[in-house]
Amino acid sequence: MKKYRLYQIDSFTKDKFTGNPAGVITNADGLTENDMQKIARELNNSETAFVFSSDTADYNVYIRYFTPTKEVPICGHATIAAHYALAVENNLDTTRIKQKSGAGILPVDIIKKNDDYKIVMTQGKIEFGMYIEDENKKTLLSALEINGNDLMENCPIQIVSTGHSKVMIGIKSNTILNQLKPNYNALSQLSEIIECNGYYVFTQDSKDENILVEGRMFAPAIGINEDPVTGNANGPLGAYLIHHKVVRHNKSLFRFSAKQGEAIGRMGIIEVEVSIEDEEPIEIKISGEAVTVFQSELII
Repeated sequence: MKKYRLYQIDSFTKDKFTGNPAGVITNADGLTENDMQKIARELNNSETAFVFSSDTADYNVYIRYFTPTKEVPICGHATIAAHYALAVENNLDTTRIKQKSGAGILPVDIIKKNDDYKIVMTQGKIEFGMYIEDENKKTLLSALEINGNDLMENCPIQIVSTGHSKVMIGIKSNTILNQLKPNYNALSQLSEIIECNGYYVFTQDSKDENILVEGRMFAPAIGINEDPVTGNANGPLGAYLIHHKVVRHNKSLFRFSAKQGEAIGRMGIIEVEVSIEDEEPIEIKISGEAVTVFQSELII
């Protein structure tokens, strides 16, 4: 039997029971894939992160991510949570960690300030995928119970990835956003056709001048009907906004804040930074705060 250090961390917030909760095991060496899937199912967060040690100079930690039903390559809020737990556990100073995941080896910056931490995650390769058109588009709009007039102009529905792909769906109204009641079965079935599990519905119709985007993310095909605050949706969104010339920028860097989770009572704020070259996005960083809800030991 072995004792595993278990945390529950709320990411993209400093208020407990808001933001996006993630389970974290900081000493996962020895756990099998079956163990991790059972633990993720038991904790029942949208993702649980399992931190493994490294035996190479290529990276410092290896992190695997599980929803209650399957493993996923990378997760934004669980990455924030995992490195926040590691920083607190080891009383780290400001430092850079090289993390291996299903999205490759990427840096995570831990910034210590006032005896607390902010975590900055550099995301994976930006990839613009297929457009959702014709019958697939009709199916999607029907599943979301919206129509073409609700969509933002010059915002085609498209799959975008920085390690874990999402469908970008821009709509005009915050009111419509917060009233969405999707058909989760229809979204799951469409996911099989388009080979993308997440749907990020966003709007620029925000009453907060400090917030550029408000959004909601649905991924029922992987056991997450609605994810409260999603790093792997808002990061790709930053690339999408630049690529489709939805926002103005200084041609080198674009920063914005996004709010998510309000409709389900778990609001959080994500900061997104897009590096730009030749009018195209070349690198995405997301950052956020976090707070420990509880820590315990799991004995297996």
